[in-house]
Amino acid sequence: MSRLTSLAGILIMSTASHGYDRGSGAAFASRSEVIAPHGMAATSQPLATQVALDVLKAGGSAVDAAIAANAVLGLVEPTGCGIGGDLFAIVWDAERRELTGLNASGRSPQSLSLEHFREQGLSGVPYLGPLSVSVPGAVDGWYILHGRYGRLPMTELLAPAIAYAEDGFPVTEVIASLWAEGLKSRAEYPGVAETFMPNGRAPAKGEMFRNPRLAATYRQLAKGGRDAFYQGEIARKIGSYMRENGGFLSYEDLAAHESDWATPVSTNYRGYEVFELPPNGQGIAALQLLNILEGYDLAAMGFGSAEYIHTFVEAKKLVYEDRAKFYADPAFYNAPVEQLLSKAYAEERRKLIAADKAADTYPAGDIAIEHGDTIYMTVADRDGNMVSLIQSNYAGLGSGMAPGDLGFMLQNRGALFSLDPEHANVYEPGKRPFHTIIPAFVMKDGEPFMTLGVMGGSIQPQGHAQILINMIDFGMNLQEAGDAARIRHTGSSQPTDSVMTDGGRVYLESGIGDATREKLRQMGHDVTDRQGDYGGYQAIMWDAKERVYYGASESRKDGQAAGY
Repeated sequence: MSRLTSLAGILIMSTASHGYDRGSGAAFASRSEVIAPHGMAATSQPLATQVALDVLKAGGSAVDAAIAANAVLGLVEPTGCGIGGDLFAIVWDAERRELTGLNASGRSPQSLSLEHFREQGLSGVPYLGPLSVSVPGAVDGWYILHGRYGRLPMTELLAPAIAYAEDGFPVTEVIASLWAEGLKSRAEYPGVAETFMPNGRAPAKGEMFRNPRLAATYRQLAKGGRDAFYQGEIARKIGSYMRENGGFLSYEDLAAHESDWATPVSTNYRGYEVFELPPNGQGIAALQLLNILEGYDLAAMGFGSAEYIHTFVEAKKLVYEDRAKFYADPAFYNAPVEQLLSKAYAEERRKLIAADKAADTYPAGDIAIEHGDTIYMTVADRDGNMVSLIQSNYAGLGSGMAPGDLGFMLQNRGALFSLDPEHANVYEPGKRPFHTIIPAFVMKDGEPFMTLGVMGGSIQPQGHAQILINMIDFGMNLQEAGDAARIRHTGSSQPTDSVMTDGGRVYLESGIGDATREKLRQMGHDVTDRQGDYGGYQAIMWDAKERVYYGASESRKDGQAAGY
């Protein structure tokens, strides 16, 4: 990396978890960064990455390639995304030299009231089933992005996904495992088996899977545009299915949907301007976390040290108290974003952290979600345009509601509403729920530097901060920053009413040594191991001097970064 010294091999040789050492770079790294001059794509499934490259080579823009790849991912990785879910994006327009955000998340049904939950005796929105469904915003997001940044016709962009849906594709290892796990709680919902369980079960690794239903739906979108989804036959089928199965999402809710352009918000971390989208998402949690941690000499602490992990976890706990209290749909609640992101506020919050003792509780600031799966992807084109895009069903396959013969499952994002009438994130008709999925973008000296995302529910702000700290403070390159052993803290207070009273739990990957774990326990942390739930990372970095892209993809997933 030309702008960051690669110190990872010196700092963290002890974190290697592989049974081999690489010839260069950090011993723990899974592979080299991908470097290419004309374009780059990084997604969580190789077929989607290859489709994105095909679109770039055919003259498509970064956004064109992202849409085509997202359509493929909705087929090949239904455990993380699909057109039954929502979408957020940050786009760098090289010609206009403009950074723009898009909030393509959907709203709650107009006919479902807070009183209905009370009448049912519910203390929270059910995790699965019809009451958890909100309007899916992804398709509108595609067309809004395409209308501003697209070059190739949507018929061409959806064609690869249609072909794979009709002809079939081999299911990859991690996705196969998540597919089988997700069906354990969803198999009995109407429409699920017909679409997602050929031969009466989830497809195994390497088995060919076809989804002709989704191919037909994609063909309708290619022909009829976004209105085919929100005002045409697809919308009518969704409305009828939901009505027949105890749901409230209606044709009228779909017809009224619209996405919103959003201005990204930022903070400066050691000279790097880090951008996220404002609420209803949790992106500003990453910015708050970086603001607090900027006050510490993390490089001197060292990667993987008990001092660093303790400081990181305590800062995370502080930020997530604010997340639980203040993050909500801005159309219903005016979150104090400017105050939350101020350096002065971070300084005051930092004073609450004890250097050698874990806290059981923290207060939220005084200013007038732990499970989920997602896909994050990023694409850059030969003209310097870059898109950071995240898309999700929320929990794995989604709500369990698979309407008719459409070939996809609706999201359960509504499960992230509070039912406390005094809470900023309380359920209301026509309201966007609190959202976990967040894309990020980093600028340096007024120029685009990198896109990044770390999908996976509440780990996302923690993951964003760790990637940037790994690079900026610990000197890792783009791939090493994602491969390095990760920290995940759970048990914080949530926007769904739960409150942290016991300090939560600290999960550490195997690259963190036993001595560090024991020292953290002595500080009062509940430290344990956890397999397979540390998020999924993709990133692209632009080297302005050499005019080349660097790409990286998550070693914990099935994905791939590739360029040309």
